[in-house]
Amino acid sequence: MKPLIGINMDVEAGPPAKASIQNLYIQAVQKAGGIALAIPPMPDEDLKELVAKLNGLVLIGGRDYSPTRYGEEACPKVQQIDSSREDFDFRLINMTLQDTHMPVLGICAGCQLLNIALGGSLMQDIPSDLPDSSVHHSLPPGKTLADFPEGFMRHSVNIFPDSQLASMYPKQLTVPTSHHQGIKDLGKGLKATANADDEIIEAVELVSRPFTIGVQWHPERDYAGNKKLFEEFIKACKTTNATQACAGKIS
Repeated sequence: MKPLIGINMDVEAGPPAKASIQNLYIQAVQKAGGIALAIPPMPDEDLKELVAKLNGLVLIGGRDYSPTRYGEEACPKVQQIDSSREDFDFRLINMTLQDTHMPVLGICAGCQLLNIALGGSLMQDIPSDLPDSSVHHSLPPGKTLADFPEGFMRHSVNIFPDSQLASMYPKQLTVPTSHHQGIKDLGKGLKATANADDEIIEAVELVSRPFTIGVQWHPERDYAGNKKLFEEFIKACKTTNATQACAGKIS
C-alpha cells in the first residue's frame, strides 16, 4: 500500500486568499511511490485528525518566517511569509514532532522551519552577512532564471560522511538553489550534514528520529539528481508506524 504524504501549502493573502502548491513537489512524491496530499491551513482539531492518518510529511519552500520566532527583529531584506501560513506551519511541525514518529522531509524554507521549531535561528540575509562569499545561494543582482539553461541556479554542496545523506549522495554535488537565508544556530537535536563552499549549512538531520531531514536546496527541481532522497523518504514512510504516540518526544 502506498504511503500517504502530507505537503503543506503556500498562502497568498488575496483578496480572495489562495492556498497553492507547485506541482513539482507533488510529482516528486508520486514518482517515488507515495500518494501526495496537499494540506491547507486548518484548525488544530482537524489537523490532529489528519496528521494521525498520514505516513509522512513534506515541508515546502516559500518566503521568510518571522525572525521574532527566534528572538530577532526583521532586517530590511526579510520577505515575510503569509501570517496564516506561518501560524499553521508551526502548528503542523510541532504536532508532527511531538505526537508522531512519521518521517519528515523539509525543503528550503521547510528546512528552516524545522530548525526554528527546535529552537534554532537563521541568518536573515546571506549576502548581507557574508558579502565576500562567492557562492550564489539566490539570484545574483541583475539576473533572472531565464539566464540559466535549466531554469534554476546551482551551486556545489558537500555531504558530510557521518550522515544519512551520505548513503544517498556522492561527497559533492551541485544542487538547485533559491534561498537568501540560512541556518545560523542549530535547533535542539539537529546536526549539520552538508554545507556549501562558504560553510553555510545546507542540510540537517534530527538524530532522535529515524528520518527527519531538512535540505536547503530544492531537490524537487531536479528529481533525477535527488531520486535517492525521495525514494529513501518514501521507504521510511512505508516502514514507520507514524500514528503511534512518539516515545522519543522532543522536550
